Amino acid sequence: MRIDGRDFRTIWLDEGGRDVWVIDQRRLPHRFETLRLSSAEAAAEAIADMTVRGAPLIGAAAAWGMALACREDASDEGLERAGALLQAARPTAVNLRWAVERMRRRLEPLAPGPRSEAAYAEAAAIADEDVAVCEAIGEHGRALIEAARKPGKDRIDILTHCNAGWLCAVDWGTALAPIYKASRAGLPVHVWVDETRPRNQGASLTAWELAKEGVPHTVIADNTGGHLMQHGMVDLCITGTDRTTRTGDVCNKIGTYLKALAARDNGIPFYVALPSSTIDWRIRDGVAEIPIEQRGADEVTHISGVDSQGQVRTVRLTPEESPAANYGFDVTPARLVTALITERGVCPASEAGLASLFGGEEQAA
Repeated sequence: MRIDGRDFRTIWLDEGGRDVWVIDQRRLPHRFETLRLSSAEAAAEAIADMTVRGAPLIGAAAAWGMALACREDASDEGLERAGALLQAARPTAVNLRWAVERMRRRLEPLAPGPRSEAAYAEAAAIADEDVAVCEAIGEHGRALIEAARKPGKDRIDILTHCNAGWLCAVDWGTALAPIYKASRAGLPVHVWVDETRPRNQGASLTAWELAKEGVPHTVIADNTGGHLMQHGMVDLCITGTDRTTRTGDVCNKIGTYLKALAARDNGIPFYVALPSSTIDWRIRDGVAEIPIEQRGADEVTHISGVDSQGQVRTVRLTPEESPAANYGFDVTPARLVTALITERGVCPASEAGLASLFGGEEQAA
């Protein structure tokens, strides 16, 4: 995507072909900064502290982390250490495990000598494939947006939650890819952007990239969506997912489940966009089986922003004596999902639906 006239991906190899660079998403929207990753440890830290975030991007970052690890130690023991380190960085997004396991399958049959070159090539392939997959999701989802246009209404109102745009992937994104495709095709889209407390990925990241792309949007408090739906101000919802069960349950940023409930109550389509790498074929019951990340209480008790002098400040919101809980994700049952948008097309959120597009692939997972 473009930032002030320059094309960017969220992760890339430097010109020397050795170190990896990423956009530091902790600094957005107030500062645009990039960060060099020179080791598997640096990649794991970037994943854990949300320098990079979003399921597809986490997978790409893990792949590059494995490549960086091979540069230092390409032994079997080195691969095992790097894989364990990276997989421990964040527990919920299945792309992380998927990318590490794919890298290990590619590298373990090789002698240590050729592993580093092969690792760099495989990580680059994973990144390039993510771009193609997300663009395909965009094309399939664009048709759903066009179909949701109501006669006599001058725009198509879409509600999204968290950030599932190009910042969550290598490029294009998942839930926002259909919106970008629709906008570039001339459809009059407008996006309601949930702020997405406590880390505000909607208010800070989704709003930022929509503004850079020139897509009309409005930031709203997280509790506003139901009211908008009741008053006919939302035509469809599209979110992403960090893990999808083989039966179509989706795990996404905390608050997604409540939006799905409101959409069902108001007869509004609720779509979830995902690359197939986020499907966890090993589990069936998302509520019972998906581990939900619990992050530090300070993300709830404190907030950062820019003051009148242009300085980024962090302030406390809550009484010092009040404890806080910070669950990072929730699970939306498949029964509340209108359809899943994948790189291979749109399908019902069900085991049969996923099998219709990816039949047999679960056996290889």
